[in-house]
Amino acid sequence: MKVVAALRSHPRLASLLAVVLVGLVAGWMALGGLAVEVAVPSGDVPIRVYGLGTIEAKVSSRLGFAVAGTLIDLRADAGDQVVRGQVLARLDEAEQRAKVAAARALYDKALAQSTSARAIVAKTAVNRAQKEKVSQRRKSLVASGTVSEETFGDAHAAAVSAGADAQAANAEVALALATLADARAQLELNEVLLARHTLTAPYDGRISLRSRELGSVVAPGEGIFTLFDPATVWVLSYVDETLAGGVAVGQGAEVRLRSAPAKRFAGRVVRIDIESDRTTEERKIYVACAECPQHLGEQAEVVIDTARIDGAILVPGTAVEGFDGRQGVAWVVENGRLARRPLSFGHRTLDGRLEVAGGLPDGARVVTRLVSGLAEGRSVRTKDAPP
Repeated sequence: MKVVAALRSHPRLASLLAVVLVGLVAGWMALGGLAVEVAVPSGDVPIRVYGLGTIEAKVSSRLGFAVAGTLIDLRADAGDQVVRGQVLARLDEAEQRAKVAAARALYDKALAQSTSARAIVAKTAVNRAQKEKVSQRRKSLVASGTVSEETFGDAHAAAVSAGADAQAANAEVALALATLADARAQLELNEVLLARHTLTAPYDGRISLRSRELGSVVAPGEGIFTLFDPATVWVLSYVDETLAGGVAVGQGAEVRLRSAPAKRFAGRVVRIDIESDRTTEERKIYVACAECPQHLGEQAEVVIDTARIDGAILVPGTAVEGFDGRQGVAWVVENGRLARRPLSFGHRTLDGRLEVAGGLPDGARVVTRLVSGLAEGRSVRTKDAPP
């Protein structure tokens, strides 16, 4: 109360104290007020894209028999290396062998019949020529009266009959040849079916799966083995469409497997599917990985190097409001005071930072971490954000 009374009695002193207090407050705000972190240009920064997928093989085949039967022989198992033409399995072929034998017997019979028919044709041809010769001779003798008309008529009829016999023999040959061709086709068909009771490797490769055991009755087309070419092993990764635009064939990649989390395998993008998944909105990216273990189906993480930028200003995505993939609003410091500015962004790093591509005024710095107390026009202290 005495202080208040003294100030009332000395107005100049009260004014001086007020000025001092205002100065103290202003100084505190300038020296000990709100501090914000701002982005600094970064050095050589890799731009990477993340994808999740599995180990697969470009050349992979599900092998089975084209005919039904019972498995009586299995000569390969999962993990085995095989060569082209190597026998992998066989079906019981006793019944089919009997069919082949029966077809061969029919073929041999048809062959003999065709041979006999050809001999008959030759015989009838000779007989026809002889009868025609006799007919012509007797015709000439009729004119001289040596032979009667009746005798000539008998010779001519015999020649005509021999010609008919020759035509019939030729028809029998045609029939015999058709029967022979049918018998040959049946024999070849049954031999093909017999060969299909043996399953062989269509190319050099490795067995990844055997799904049937001895004694199993299998249907046509049912898978017995899965064979793949080890030289075509790659990683099928799925990358979000919003990130896949910068991925190109030939770019380097790093592969990490669940079975070897501490290891990193070098890879290279070798294929990008034209068609994306309409449900997940992801693009299929194939990465060749020569050193990756050949455990098909194993989950793999892929990091693809799409670009490198130098001297870029990078802002965490959490510090950008309303980001639509290209633009957003961020807090900036201009002449020591806060302001909100719409900015455009380019690349995005794997840790979620965005490259400022445009909209930043000269001399302005972007706030990298949102804190309480941010307000338009407020004076702030800045400090460089950690790299």
